[in-house]
Amino acid sequence: MRSDILMRLQRNCLMLGFLAALILAIWAASPAAAVEQNLTEHSWIYSQGTIDDMRIYQSEAGFAGQKLVTGTRGTGTVSRTINAQVYGGYEDGYNEIMANEWGVYQNKPSRYSAPITASELKNALCAKNYEVGSVYSESYSELNDLIKDTTVMQTDNNTVYNIHSEVEGTAKVGARVQKSSKAVPIYVMSGTYSGYTNMRMSLESGNASVLTLPCP
Repeated sequence: MRSDILMRLQRNCLMLGFLAALILAIWAASPAAAVEQNLTEHSWIYSQGTIDDMRIYQSEAGFAGQKLVTGTRGTGTVSRTINAQVYGGYEDGYNEIMANEWGVYQNKPSRYSAPITASELKNALCAKNYEVGSVYSESYSELNDLIKDTTVMQTDNNTVYNIHSEVEGTAKVGARVQKSSKAVPIYVMSGTYSGYTNMRMSLESGNASVLTLPCP
């Protein structure tokens, strides 16, 4: 009698485990939800040294909507401006990417010289807005000099990140805009810069666009 009960319990547990795994598989395979999202970016960077960065813009998931990927990697002197706007997940079909990248890329040796003694000076910042679905992070290490002016404005409706940093050392920045775990990330950015870097960037996302002027 006990053995029959144990066998039934084992079968029920196996069946429940199978159903749970099936539900999770279906949930993971389901397409990203159409959630209204937007992103406005104005950025400028001047880098002497090593640069490794990338940006991914997309309005919809999978083989739908619009995609744009841009990045720079290598050693030299780079002066670059990026202006972009992304709208995705709108039921009326108002999904689009508008972007402009202007740059001068020169294979010139850097005038930056690393300090003889390794620096342990560091600085970091991370800001998240769960209501809008945005995150920005910056970290600086191996610092010789750092002058930064970072402003974060976050509400339940909007997020604005304004960044101006001038650094001799290593700078790492990253940002992401994704309204929910089921929505497609309309913006993903990461960058690592070693040497001399002067960068300005404005990122805005939310229910209304408040950025109208590009960075100088």
